[in-house]
Amino acid sequence: MDSSEGKGWTFLTNHARVLIAITRDPELRIRDIADGVGITERAAQLIVNDLVEAGYLIRHRVGRRNTYTIDAGRPFRHPTEADQRIDALLNLFTQHDEAPSDARRPTSP
Repeated sequence: MDSSEGKGWTFLTNHARVLIAITRDPELRIRDIADGVGITERAAQLIVNDLVEAGYLIRHRVGRRNTYTIDAGRPFRHPTEADQRIDALLNLFTQHDEAPSDARRPTSP
């Protein structure tokens, strides 16, 4: 199976993808998270619930919507990575989102 078709395995789990999406926009709706990650709304809701229950996300109710705060200081769950914090992963996938446009251009000597 050709991995370029979107089938097969990937390096990131859907839990990681949801967490990255929320890091980029803490006000995303479940529908938008699901669309961005490529999963159903039900799967997105279950993953968000998992992340809240595990302490990686804090859910805040604002009117009829939810916003989220991420506890980026929490460790990875697997014992072999438990000495690493999730902020390293989140920064890897979001640092370019926050960089000024000048920071993306190579500098000349």
